Parts: sequence; C-alpha cells; structure tokens
Amino acid sequence: MNKIAVIGAGTMGNGIAHVFAMHGYSVKLCDLSDDALTRAIENIKKNLWRMVAKEKISKEKSDQSLENITVTTDLQEAVFDADLVVEAASENVDIKISLFKQLDEICKDDCILATNTSSISITKIAAATKRPEQVIGMHFMNPVPVMKLVEVIRAYQTSDEVTQTIMDMSKNLDKVPVEVNDYPGFVANRILMPMINEAIYTLYQGVAGVQEIDQVMKLGMAHPMGPLQLADFIGLDVCLAIMEVLFNGFGEAKYAPCPLLVNMVTAGQTGRKSGIGFYDYSGEGKELVIAKKFA
Repeated sequence: MNKIAVIGAGTMGNGIAHVFAMHGYSVKLCDLSDDALTRAIENIKKNLWRMVAKEKISKEKSDQSLENITVTTDLQEAVFDADLVVEAASENVDIKISLFKQLDEICKDDCILATNTSSISITKIAAATKRPEQVIGMHFMNPVPVMKLVEVIRAYQTSDEVTQTIMDMSKNLDKVPVEVNDYPGFVANRILMPMINEAIYTLYQGVAGVQEIDQVMKLGMAHPMGPLQLADFIGLDVCLAIMEVLFNGFGEAKYAPCPLLVNMVTAGQTGRKSGIGFYDYSGEGKELVIAKKFA
C-alpha cells in the first residue's frame, strides 16, 4: 500500500498528507478549493522547513516529501488508484456519509476507506458503503506532524485484516496506534471534551476567570495547555460538534454543551481560527490576551 489520497486540505488534512509524504508514500491531496490547496502546501512547506531548521530532517528529505504530494480539486483523479483514502472533511455526519457513498463508487475494490473523524460513528459511515468491512477510523491528533497518537477505531463491521493493516501503517508513520471500539467520542474525546465543557461551565458560573482556570489545570494537573486555551486551539465549533455527538449518543445530561459554548460558536467566536475565543488572537504578540466578554 503506497498510494494515499487525503480528502480535505485543512489543518488536519494537510498534516496527514505531510506525514504520509515524509514517510515515502505517494500522496494526492484533494479539496474543493484551489485556494485551500495552495494554503495547505504553503503550510506543509513551513512545517518541513521548521523540521530542517531544528535538524530533525535533512533538506533532501524535505524536498522529497514535497515531491511526494500532488494536489487536485478532482475527487475522481485523487482516489481512482488509491490504496487508502483518508477523509479529513468537516466534522459533519451528512457531509461524511455523502462523501463515503461517492468514494465507495469510484475507489478500486480493495481500497481501504478511513475517516479522521473525532467523534462521528464509524459504523454509521461504514453502513453507507458496500464495503463496510473496509471502513475504519484513523483519528490523528493535532498538530499531526508532532503528535504521536493515532486512534484506530473499528466500526462494528471492520475486518481484523483491515484493522491490522492500519495499525501497521500507523507504525510505519512513526505513530503509536491505539485500537478502540466505535462508541460516541471514542476514547480521546469522550474523556477530553467533557473536561473542556466543564471548564467552560466553571467560567460560565463565575467560579473563576479564564486565566485562573487554565492556570489551575496547568500547574495543578501538569497539563501543557489549559482547557480553555486548548478549546481555542481545537476550535470551539469542533468542541461543540463533539459535545452534541456525545449528548445525542448517550442521552445523559452530563454531556449537554455549556450554553456559553453554544453562544460563542453562534456568535462566530470559534477560537484561534476566527481570531477570538476565550483568548484574543488579533494582536501580533505571542502573549495570550484574554478576550473581554463571556456573557
């Protein structure tokens, strides 16, 4: 398995393409937008150059990695000969199911279809195809070139052979794959997102401020980043989408998204990518500036 197609050129998609290309795979990166593909390649270049500057890879390795990536807006062109497709589109169940139906029709019969979803049911996605035993979750962590974990999520239908193939491939990428079963939030987000949601509730109820909450978790629990800063980094819209999956999947009040989170996303304050969340990222300095309004 050497030919990889990555669908979606956003933060996760370009990181996934980067990692596969750096480990010698031939990668086709596909997105609906030429602009998104241009930004993705520029981001991959910057990350590779950073690795060269830190002497983690050679310039030759960086150049070869870029040569291993081609870009296209044509889905058929991206996937027709792929051995593995990794979908990294928006965290929306309807978008993913529609995309997997298309992939099922145009990919070769032995192609494995993987999704980078952080919470959506792999079993539901697999059921939309005629090859459910070849559908699997391959949940990379952000930033993909740095983080070692890959959550390998088996749909109810996923075969042992496909699971082992993806476990082995993840190791070839110098990642640490962890096999988990398909239930809402899997492992990572079933534990992480309720913690972030509780931190938002703690702010919402006036127990402490943004900086204080993050400081307690960093200094008291040895977290490298406080939960509110982490929420900004992930994207508050993504956090909300995952909480809604958990709430709908389990039907338990403890998974109800905090009203403050809902309001901030509705207002377009989604964290770093929008320039403002719990912190204000509109300035040029690296120091975190707390945003003003949390009502």
